[in-house]
Amino acid sequence: MARSKFVKNFILLPLSKLYGFGVGVRNVMFKFHILRERSFDIPVISVGNIAVGGTGKTPHTEYIVNLLKYNYRVAVLSRGYKRKTRGFVLATSRSTPNDIGDEPYQIYQKFGNEVTVAVCENRCQGIEELKKVDPDINLIILDDGFQHRYVKPAINIVLTEFSKPVYEDKLMPLGRLRESKRSLNRADIVIVTKCPDKLLPLEYRILQENLKLFPYQKLFFSRFVYPGLRPVFPENVNPKQIPTLNWLSHNDTLLALSGIANPRPFVKFLKTHQARVKVKVFPDHHKFTRKDLAAIEDKFQQMPGENRFIITTEKDAVRLANNPYFPQHLKPYTFYQPIEVEFDDRAEEPFDFDLKKIIRDRNLNLGR
Repeated sequence: MARSKFVKNFILLPLSKLYGFGVGVRNVMFKFHILRERSFDIPVISVGNIAVGGTGKTPHTEYIVNLLKYNYRVAVLSRGYKRKTRGFVLATSRSTPNDIGDEPYQIYQKFGNEVTVAVCENRCQGIEELKKVDPDINLIILDDGFQHRYVKPAINIVLTEFSKPVYEDKLMPLGRLRESKRSLNRADIVIVTKCPDKLLPLEYRILQENLKLFPYQKLFFSRFVYPGLRPVFPENVNPKQIPTLNWLSHNDTLLALSGIANPRPFVKFLKTHQARVKVKVFPDHHKFTRKDLAAIEDKFQQMPGENRFIITTEKDAVRLANNPYFPQHLKPYTFYQPIEVEFDDRAEEPFDFDLKKIIRDRNLNLGR
């Protein structure tokens, strides 16, 4: 084990140093205005991270949308990772995950006409297009926008995961960091995500001390809460027959199906219940093929249990629901576990109050 770690460090450390040098040069070029950040007359809130995937950007973006949608005409702009289109694409009722990506599709499905959702690789172009599409938009949330520095956000929100905080990580490819830990200085708000239900005072102090934030930066702690299961294929399920995890027994079996960056909290949550849990994991943003679905079907058929269900994540559900190869006879047994964000109450002021206060103090209050 020690030898394997030594070999890994020996091979990847030089690449990590080289990667860090390149990122550092890019950030210096922005600092001295060789590369230029662009401000917009519409306030932009960036929600991003320093590490690759798995910090909970989409649930936190949805939380912020839900918080601000009553006072602002909100738009969400993403690059639309792994979509099959290019350029600016506006989400509509005809959009699919292939058109706009699974995360923007999930946000659009959840909020519909309450917000405008669009994707564009060039964020500056995307903002300009949004202004043309709907001149009434007066607040834009930039999903995964921390590294896209050509847009200068009014508020920078950065997420770091409780089980793998930035100060314990290393630059890619040796670790998961896309930027140096020093880049955290650009954040206005730092959120430690996926915290345990009961965050100990010692854990709170350790995180606070090691993050070494400046006085102008706000620190918050959030956790995931899990409401009831929902059908991936509602037309195939009687609402009265939706299973409740707490009612399942050790005679029942769940197949935990995921294609997300960090499925551990999802699987761990399912295992807190009595039902037996089998696990089938795919890479992040995985496009399920006919072969994948045949393997899932085989695993499901081999599972023991009085009752058997496939439980997937909310992000995977949008891809499965649009997959033409999903076995018809499995649809009544396939459900997804929604995720909601809940903030810890240790902060001096609640997150909701603080975010609105920053908007007000920076003269961004363009509410309706």
